[in-house]
Amino acid sequence: MPGKVWLDIMFTDLLGVLRSVSYRVNEEDVSKVSGIVGKTDGSSVYGFTGIEDSDLFLYPIESTLSKTPWDSGRYMVLSKVYYRDSRFTRDPRLVAEKTEEVLGADGYEAYVSVEPEFFIVERVDVSVDKSMGIYRQRLKIYSHEGSLEHLFPVKRSYQLPLENRYEHAITEIVRGLEAIGIGAEVIHHEVATSQFELNFAGGSLTAVSDSLQMIKLTMRKILGKLGLQPLFMPKPFWGDNGSGLHIHISLWKNRINAFYDESDSYAKISQLCRYFIGGLIEHGRSLSAIVSPTVNSYKRLVPGYEAPVYLTWGRSNRSAAIRVPAALSSNKVRIEYRPPDPTSNPYLAASAITLAGLDGIAKKIDPGDPVDENVYRMTPERKRQLGIKSLPRSLEEALDELESDNQYLLKAFPKDLLETYIEVKREEARRVSSMPSPIDYIEYLHL
Repeated sequence: MPGKVWLDIMFTDLLGVLRSVSYRVNEEDVSKVSGIVGKTDGSSVYGFTGIEDSDLFLYPIESTLSKTPWDSGRYMVLSKVYYRDSRFTRDPRLVAEKTEEVLGADGYEAYVSVEPEFFIVERVDVSVDKSMGIYRQRLKIYSHEGSLEHLFPVKRSYQLPLENRYEHAITEIVRGLEAIGIGAEVIHHEVATSQFELNFAGGSLTAVSDSLQMIKLTMRKILGKLGLQPLFMPKPFWGDNGSGLHIHISLWKNRINAFYDESDSYAKISQLCRYFIGGLIEHGRSLSAIVSPTVNSYKRLVPGYEAPVYLTWGRSNRSAAIRVPAALSSNKVRIEYRPPDPTSNPYLAASAITLAGLDGIAKKIDPGDPVDENVYRMTPERKRQLGIKSLPRSLEEALDELESDNQYLLKAFPKDLLETYIEVKREEARRVSSMPSPIDYIEYLHL
């Protein structure tokens, strides 16, 4: 007799959290997963529905089905969210699908790749407690690489495996990803203590977003079995570099890279690519609410830690928000948008960046001259002369920008999704920002 297995039907909420409903099914039925329909309560999910009309259906996407590498008796599959007999408008994956339709209507396809950065630690103990008149906050992070280097940081990028204390964990992550069809192309130690970067194969906007969600889940599960924990927070440690999610994009038409121009003496990029960059600069401040969507995001976006703060562009310039990486062939010519971080919802972030660029193309927005100097070291007067704007300094400021500048998103973002997103994020910013932290006592106890 065929055995029973678990099937996790998964979907992503508005904030980017991967959620699931687990079903006990016959293993022989798993191959016909498209015939299985899941169900969830939308009122229990961030930004979905109220309790008065909350039944939602989950239709599995057969191409995303895989056996979980951490449990031989379990399968997982991503799904599309439906309300009654039509797609649910607040399903973030729908935004990515619609963005691809917008691209197709203009004759384009987008090739997208992402570079998730993350930390590996032994564990994080955190608690906030108020009981019996006593207020307690506790945070302790355990890391093999933790030491006085937090006070006197050293650059640890590109270490040899024998010097990397997490080599075994990285090997297990790569094996797990390969088991679900995601091949790691490059992985290396990053600048900060216990920090790494993973590069995997690019593809369509929606497919890469799917892969990123599966990567984060796989890391959590595999590292958990090893007694470790990944951190995707943009800025978990003071005084050290934070984690970004750099997003690379090129547009293709008739199988030709539309961002490439052999005659361009600066970076081999086309005028169309320049207009795309112009759209990113034009809308960069409102994009921030989607690509850098947490209070913690703005602790990363400060000068001095290789995080982009200024809305300008340049060739291989890591102090600029938009970089044109060096490329050895026409197929590799692309732009890199550096502000995003791993707490962003990948479906929304990649879509918003693409739509901002398309708006730049449609309106022929000039990005200005490229900047090849270190923007962090420029004087305020020099930045004013060049017209360089900075990113918002807080989530609240970014949400204000998004509220006033979102027309370019409406081709793929339903208006009610945007309104709900802003509402949920404003409440999050208010809640997190209103909580006193130990640093408040360090700074102000003596006053």
